[in-house]
Amino acid sequence: MDKSGFLPIGKCVGVHGIKGVLKIRSYTESLSLFEAGKVLFCPDIRDDVPVISDNMIPYRIEWSKSHRQGLLLCLKDVGDCDQAECLKGYEFFIRRDSLPDLEKGTYYWTDLIGLSVFTQDETCIGRIEAVVPTGSNDVYVVKDKEREILIPALESVVLSVDLEAKTMRVNLPEGL
Repeated sequence: MDKSGFLPIGKCVGVHGIKGVLKIRSYTESLSLFEAGKVLFCPDIRDDVPVISDNMIPYRIEWSKSHRQGLLLCLKDVGDCDQAECLKGYEFFIRRDSLPDLEKGTYYWTDLIGLSVFTQDETCIGRIEAVVPTGSNDVYVVKDKEREILIPALESVVLSVDLEAKTMRVNLPEGL
C-alpha cells in the first residue's frame, strides 16, 4: 500500500439483487467513509493493472447501508448485476488526503502497522502486524521471527510513536 496515495477501505465480495448493488466487506471501523456522495476508487479492471497505479477509476456512492457483517453499496454508473459482477473481488480505495485529521496522540491503524517496536532499553521486540479492537482499548499484535506479543494500547505502556522513524517505544508490563 502506498500510504501517500490511496488507502484500501473495503472489498467487493458479491452482488445483491439485479440492480448492481455490491456487497462490501469493510476494512474500516466506521462506515462514514461509505456515505452517499463520497468518491471511491477501484483499479481499472479492463487492463488488469497493479492495485495501486494511476489507472484508478472513480465511483461516486449513491447510497450505502449496513448488511449482515458488511454493507450494501450502490454506485453511480453501476446499474445492473453484470456491471457489478465485474467488480467482485476488487478492493475499493479512498485518497489518503481525504481522511479526517486526528487529535494529537491518535493514529490510523494503517500508520501503525509495520512500525518497529522497542522497549525502554532499546531492545527491538518485533513489528506491529495488526491492531485488534477489544472494547476497552486496542491491542497491538507485535511479531518477530519466533514469537508474538500482544501489547495493550495504553498511555502507560506506549511511551512514544514516531511515524517518520517508523518506531514505537513501549514500557512492557510485568509478564510480557
